Amino acid sequence: SELIKPYLGSKYKSTEVPKSLIFYISKHSGPVNEIQWCPVQEQSHMLLSASMDKTVKVWDAVDTGCCLKTYSCHSCAVRAARWSSCGRRILSGGFDSALHLTDVETGKQIFSSKTEFRISALKFHPTESNVFLCGGFSPEVKAWDIRTPKVLRVYKAAVQQTLDILFLSEGREFLTSTDAVSRDSADRTIIAWDFQSAAKISNQIFHERYTCPSLSLHPKESMFVAQTNGNYMALFSAQRPYRINKKKRYEGHKVEGFAVGCEFSPDGTLLVTGSSDGKVFFYNYHTSRIIRTLSAHKEACVSAIFHPVLPSLLATCDWAGEIKIWQ
Repeated sequence: SELIKPYLGSKYKSTEVPKSLIFYISKHSGPVNEIQWCPVQEQSHMLLSASMDKTVKVWDAVDTGCCLKTYSCHSCAVRAARWSSCGRRILSGGFDSALHLTDVETGKQIFSSKTEFRISALKFHPTESNVFLCGGFSPEVKAWDIRTPKVLRVYKAAVQQTLDILFLSEGREFLTSTDAVSRDSADRTIIAWDFQSAAKISNQIFHERYTCPSLSLHPKESMFVAQTNGNYMALFSAQRPYRINKKKRYEGHKVEGFAVGCEFSPDGTLLVTGSSDGKVFFYNYHTSRIIRTLSAHKEACVSAIFHPVLPSLLATCDWAGEIKIWQ
């Protein structure tokens, strides 16, 4: 992309709140569950989307707003899809319990496998590019190796479902957020794991009685946020014992049972989240105040993600199948 070239190799400038709509992309016939910019900077004009319409799509979301390719390897809703670190493959998992690793250019499956559960979360390891974690409607999270397509390790928690997965500290530890909230206890809502030994480090991290549909790591500081079904985001230390910051709470948006994602801007100054009323909320990370809201969609906005290279470029998606690009 000619638009990205001038920014390659230079330091990321500060993030502004986007003001205008650049592209209005709508080719999905069902809710969009997840979007992700390609992690290879030279190819970061490409945006990946996974939808309830059983497809995964790749878009040129910087230059043209056009759909470059549609992948239809799943027989049910696709809940999770991730770029490989090389940008040449897409890992996807869905409610058909199938895992597919697809070659981006040819559309052929490099490997396919079945799990015993419907998949709702996939994350590649940050330093071991062939390893990924897979979770879903099961008490277990599994680590896979794409070279052998075999399960390397199983992480067992007494829960019904894994909602999100977040790697910490170069991938030595990771967090899972789960639906385990009972009336009298909120332990196991966020669980910290040792990646190598599969041992639980802690399940006493978040004590309020809300499930956390998504987790996000700060790009510069050792902190992470958890989106909660209490209509706020909670801030935690990303080092043991993962203490909550009781002074900062990011509230104003609505979650209302949707898997609303949250993310920091690349410079770490803003925290952005979707909202069940279709808005996007921009919070000042340091003060936790709302800087601005954007009326982005009519239906629930489930994801809002800043571009990794182009300052202040934002992609959003919603429950009606729309994707929009803002700057």
